[in-house]
Formats: sequence, C-alpha cells, structure tokens
Amino acid sequence: MRLHDRPLNQDYSARSLNHGIIPAMDKNMHGAKGWMRAATYASTATALLLISLKAWAWAATDSIAILSSLIDSLLDGFASLVTLVAVHHALVPADREHRFGHGKAEPLAALTQATFVTGSAIILVIQAMRRLFNPPALGDSQQGIALMAASILITLALVLFQSFVVKRTGSVAIRADRLHYLGDLLPNMAVIAALVLVGITGLHWLDPLFGMAAALYLLRGAWMTGREALDMLMDRELPDDIRNQVRDIALAQEGVLGLHDLRSRQAGSTYFFQMHLELPGHMPLTDAHEIADQVEIKIRDRFPGAQVIVHQDPHDISPA
Repeated sequence: MRLHDRPLNQDYSARSLNHGIIPAMDKNMHGAKGWMRAATYASTATALLLISLKAWAWAATDSIAILSSLIDSLLDGFASLVTLVAVHHALVPADREHRFGHGKAEPLAALTQATFVTGSAIILVIQAMRRLFNPPALGDSQQGIALMAASILITLALVLFQSFVVKRTGSVAIRADRLHYLGDLLPNMAVIAALVLVGITGLHWLDPLFGMAAALYLLRGAWMTGREALDMLMDRELPDDIRNQVRDIALAQEGVLGLHDLRSRQAGSTYFFQMHLELPGHMPLTDAHEIADQVEIKIRDRFPGAQVIVHQDPHDISPA
C-alpha cells in the first residue's frame, strides 16, 4: 500500500513515514493523554465554580477587592476553555494534512494564556492604584471572607492536581493553566488579608499593596510562559542535557561509529529528533537499517512518544 493511499485514521508518525510501518502507541503516552484531558476538565469545572462563589461574595459584600478577583476568575475561565480546546486538538493523532501531529496547539494555547494573565495583572495594578489613592470603606465582610476562603481551598486542590499532571506529562498548556490558578491564590489571599486587616487596623492602603505584589508575580509568570511557548513555536533546540542523552544513546549502540547533524524540537509534550548515524561503509543495508531501528527504539524508551528520524551515512563519507 502506498503511503498516500492509507486511510486517514492511521498514524502518520515520523517513523511510519520513514519505514512504512505503524508503531504501537506507547502505554505511557496513553496515560499522559488521559491525565491531560482530566486536567482540562477539572480546570474548566473549577473556573465555573470559582466564578459562582465570587459572584455570590461580591453580591453579599459589594467589595471592590472581591469584584477584581471575580474579573480575574472570568478571564481564567475563558483561558481554561481555550486550554481545553487546544489540548484536545493537540492530542488528535497525526493525519494526512498534519503528519507531524497537532502538538503546536499547546504552545499556541500557552501563549494565549500568557496574554490573558498579563491582562489580569494589568487589571490588578489599575485596581490597586485606585484603592491606594482612594481607599473605599469596607462593610460587613464575614460572608465574603468565608466564600473567598472556600475559593482558595478549591483553587489549591486544582493546582496540586495540575502540578501532578505536569510532572507526569510535561504539558506546557497545563503548566500555563496551572500558572494563572497558582497566581490566583495570592490575590485571593490578599483579598482576605485586606478584609481582615483593614477591619482590625483601619489601614485601607494594605489592600492595594497586596494587589500590586500579586500583579508583579503574575507578570513574571506570564513572561516565562510566553517565552517558553514562543520557543516551541519557533522550533528552538531542546536543552543540552536532553540532546546529550540522545547522543549518548545513539553512540552506545553497537555498530555506530559516529553521529552528526543532530536536530531537536518540541511540540506540546512531544519531542522530535533527527540525526545522521555514521556506520561502517561495507555494512549491508539490512544491518544498517536494524541498527537505526534499535537507536530509534531506545530513544523512544527514554522519551516516550518521541518522533525519531535517523539517516544512515557511511563513516568514510564526509558530512554534507
């Protein structure tokens, strides 16, 4: 069967394109995709719950601080929806039109989220400046404190779950989603601290100071997330420690005399590697093919789900 005659539901991984075979899906990747989907569902559900709680708290207290937190949660909810759509699109198998897969939907979502986080930080700064120069009087806020405390516990539970998923999958989109919920913990705590401290001391300027600190933290996180997303979209080389691991695996294979032109990139949670192996010039093609296969298998064992393309060169031929 010719490659372009394959049904669209078959996998078009880099290995399939090179060798005309379809490797079995790695069990670890099945698990990673499941965790990523679960994280996006949990994030969206949490966003809706937080919006409801903060709307209730704002209606009960008429607090500007709680209103700013509600606006931030509305932005987070929209960002979570973007992440849900992007992650699910990124997990769609490679097809005829996208033979390297859809992994770059993840950094696109991360870049979008970084933009929303930046917007949230700017809103916090504006609110903080207004409160600093014209601090409003706070009324009875016991109900607001209770509801904000509940929102903190819910957010903390989500962040812990997302941290677990990021550790298991390396997903940049989930990491970005985790960032803005982690960033929400500080503004929410600032709201409670402001409500409590202002009520005790009467120092209304404490609220905007907490808000400005939270805004600076959000801006720093947005910069780091946006830079990482741009690196993926621009196919930046992977870190040297990962490249060195790949190089060591290839050179440790029996029959491999050298390696050159190693290239790497990342799309979502998937690594891509291309390299030229230097093999004995007299080696039969079938033996060279088997050595290349073994190198690919060992690299995928080290980096589950990685796409590997290996070209075999005679050792006595200078690299092009």
